[in-house]
Amino acid sequence: MKKMKLFNLAWPIFIETMLFMLLGFVDVFVLSRYDDLAASSVNTANQAVSIATIVFTVISTASAVLISQYLGAGKKESASRIGALSITFHLIFGVVISGVFLLFNKPILEFIGAKGDVLRFSSEYLSIVGGFIFLQALMSSMSVIIRNHGMTKVSMFVTVGMNVMNTALDVVFVLGLFGFPKLGVKGVAIATTMSRFFGVCVLAAVLFTKIEKLSIFRLLKPFPTGDVKNIVKIGVPSALETFLYNVSQVVITSIVLNCLTDTELITKTYVQNISMFFYIFAVSIGQASQILIGHLIGAQKFEQANKQAYKSHRTALAITMSACLVGVLLRNRLLGIFTQDTAVIALGANIILINVALEFGRTTNLVVIACLRGTGDVLYPTLCAIFSMIFISTLGSYIFAVVLDMGIYGLWIANAADEIFRGILMLIRWKSGKWRTKRIA
Repeated sequence: MKKMKLFNLAWPIFIETMLFMLLGFVDVFVLSRYDDLAASSVNTANQAVSIATIVFTVISTASAVLISQYLGAGKKESASRIGALSITFHLIFGVVISGVFLLFNKPILEFIGAKGDVLRFSSEYLSIVGGFIFLQALMSSMSVIIRNHGMTKVSMFVTVGMNVMNTALDVVFVLGLFGFPKLGVKGVAIATTMSRFFGVCVLAAVLFTKIEKLSIFRLLKPFPTGDVKNIVKIGVPSALETFLYNVSQVVITSIVLNCLTDTELITKTYVQNISMFFYIFAVSIGQASQILIGHLIGAQKFEQANKQAYKSHRTALAITMSACLVGVLLRNRLLGIFTQDTAVIALGANIILINVALEFGRTTNLVVIACLRGTGDVLYPTLCAIFSMIFISTLGSYIFAVVLDMGIYGLWIANAADEIFRGILMLIRWKSGKWRTKRIA
């Protein structure tokens, strides 16, 4: 445990997260050179993917907490059993969800609100990426095991390779280089799927040669029903929070889609892609903190866990706000990477200013919720999310964007209010110390 420090765990996660987000960034960037609506359609399709893969979040989130606490408590075999269970469940549910996307991608997208060219483009993307979503499931399960053994650099290097491969294939398939036809959205989907296949192969090789053996699946006999109950106990509330967020975004999109102009819709896509690079610091610090605190809670070092949480929050907030300041100063140039449309750039520049308040709240949520999750305290954040996302984010978006006719400005104001409100509640929860009673291992 002495070798596991926040910075040592966080910086590879930061690089990995940044590069993982860059996968989507590159997709949108390359498609923006092909067709603006095609770029926007990828965003629409990924909303469906995010909701459907909540089941992966249930398993991976709970597995991360249980593995870290078991390792902290010195129970290596229990940690290995959770790993085997995680991989098995991810594969089973991944194959089922892949089948759903292959058969029902158009009805799903129509429910979200996609129509016309956006529906056509997003259906092309979802049928391929969604049809092979089981690859993402396997990557998720193996990354969790590797990370919680402290080997965060492995996932980072794998993601580097995936980025190089994805970028090269994007350019070739989308723009039709070296004699290939211009495949557009299909090209992006094929590139994404091929890079994920590469990631699965490398992660599996590392996992089963450096950390575990294939024999860990024998630990599933007799079937560990107690572990399954713990996965459900931790994973469902944690995933429900993520599920609510994604559902709220889909509902919000469907509510305001008809009242947003094409300029606002395109601006929304580009600003969301830019803002990802503001909060990746909080994501990486939060994930590293969850690993650290899980180990500390497993070892019953509660006071150290308390100090670590506050340190993580302060660090993440300082870095994220600095990144936002740079983003504000360079906002016109950042938007110019995607488009030369002056209306989109002007509107997006204003939204990036409002986004600073949103990132302040989101940083607190990402870090403090991760710390609470590491202790096993998962129900409280979910209950807060249910209330806030319904009455502040979703209802607020309708009131501000539709009723008050504020359009995209209303969306950002409502989402910022939601993040800040929940952030305050999370800090109150941590300060109360009730998380000290939630240890599982």
